[in-house]
Amino acid sequence: MKRQSGLKIMRRLILELKPLIHVMVMTITLGVLGFLAAIAIGVLAAIALGTWVEGSSVVSFETALVLMGVCAVSRGLLRYGEQLSGHYIAFKILYLLRDKIFAKLRTLAPAKLEGKDKGNLISMITSDIELLEVFYAHTIAPIAIAILTNSLISFVLSQIHPVYGWVSAIYFIVVGVLIPYFSSISVKEAGVLYRQVFADSNQYILDSLRGLKEIIFFNQGANRLANLDHHSCTLNQSVRQIKNHEGFVTGLTGVIISSAMLVFTGTGFYFYTTHQLSLTAVLVALVLIASSFGPVVALSNLSNTLAHTFACAQRLFDLLDEVPQVDEVAGEMEIRADHLAFDRVTFTYPSSDRAIFKEASISISKGDKLALVGPSGTGKSTFIKLLMRYFDVQAGRITIDGTTISKIPTNALKAKQTLVSQETYLFNDTIVNNIRIGKAEATLEEVMQAAKQAAIHEFIMTLPKGYDTSVGELGGLLSSGERQRLGLARAFLHNGVFLF
Repeated sequence: MKRQSGLKIMRRLILELKPLIHVMVMTITLGVLGFLAAIAIGVLAAIALGTWVEGSSVVSFETALVLMGVCAVSRGLLRYGEQLSGHYIAFKILYLLRDKIFAKLRTLAPAKLEGKDKGNLISMITSDIELLEVFYAHTIAPIAIAILTNSLISFVLSQIHPVYGWVSAIYFIVVGVLIPYFSSISVKEAGVLYRQVFADSNQYILDSLRGLKEIIFFNQGANRLANLDHHSCTLNQSVRQIKNHEGFVTGLTGVIISSAMLVFTGTGFYFYTTHQLSLTAVLVALVLIASSFGPVVALSNLSNTLAHTFACAQRLFDLLDEVPQVDEVAGEMEIRADHLAFDRVTFTYPSSDRAIFKEASISISKGDKLALVGPSGTGKSTFIKLLMRYFDVQAGRITIDGTTISKIPTNALKAKQTLVSQETYLFNDTIVNNIRIGKAEATLEEVMQAAKQAAIHEFIMTLPKGYDTSVGELGGLLSSGERQRLGLARAFLHNGVFLF
């Protein structure tokens, strides 16, 4: 997949907000008002001090103290409202994105999942999506809040003296725009690398857990542990690169803010000694600049977080942009399934140059039993996958009752097909519910009949809870043979015309 620019990724992420734009407006409004309330506390304190020293001012000493109390209470309430609405948006968006991802996987499966790195996929639909919460709860609103709040602060400072307005605007742009921009560019590759290394580590740990028995049986624990240490070191190195960059950006931001304070102090001293501004005005300007960097500092600290976020979003959008190997066919159709044929079929996997089938033909009638025999790589599994439309053929056609399967409604085709794979996947549920995967509305009697056909009924009845016995995670409480027989029972219950 072609890597998208940060601006394009941000645009796509923002477009996901469309259903919740009214809540985002409320979040930004509360955020701006909250920052202004916090800044006003210091400004009112400066005014009170100036009034106490110089005498009369815009408000009295007592009024300034009362307004400070009001602003303090308002700040807490406004901050709470901002965080509440912001996180509502974030978790609502995560729900919508997960729904999109699973819907996309539905269109890509089963072909996509055949070759999909399971650990990488798990990392994508869990931790990658979770990290997007940072973007929606702590990025979009802070950017808008910083722009609005600091623009207003620069305007107020320009009213005190134009030089204050221009100088503050320059510092706000440096801290809130230039530093985050160049920082995000320099750390972008490191963020992408970290997400990939993190996914690889997840995959390795998942493989190790699933193959724990084999690791112990073949005495590979030491080798596996050494490789796990290597993955951990690689992950730590990628994290260290990002953290070093984060420390540098934080230090640079602090230096620039300190220089702003020095500039305003020196400028204020000059304005006061030349009688251009009163002591109160100088104090108010100094407090304003000192307390108004909060919104833009939040932006400065976003660069490293955005590196992770954009890397996660890139991976998710790559998945959402993938084109399915086959297009589902809508509608309903009655299939008699009296005849199945391969007519001069040619097929090559998308990731390979070697043709599995080249003008292959076969005709099968209802009731026939067919065994495919041959060494690995001759196309036995591919034959089944083509019949089940994991992929479409490049040439020729596969027909059922004379109709090309790519024109048969997907639901109708699946209703007639049943696959018993070499590895039966069992859900962490009861035996009866695992068998009912083949037919959700099946009665207990139908389930028991299917189990008898699979020669597993008598074993189930010896269990303390019978058909209500839990099989455990990945069917771990059953032997491999028992899991396969439950898979057979599931297939018999489905009762498809084609049994693979």
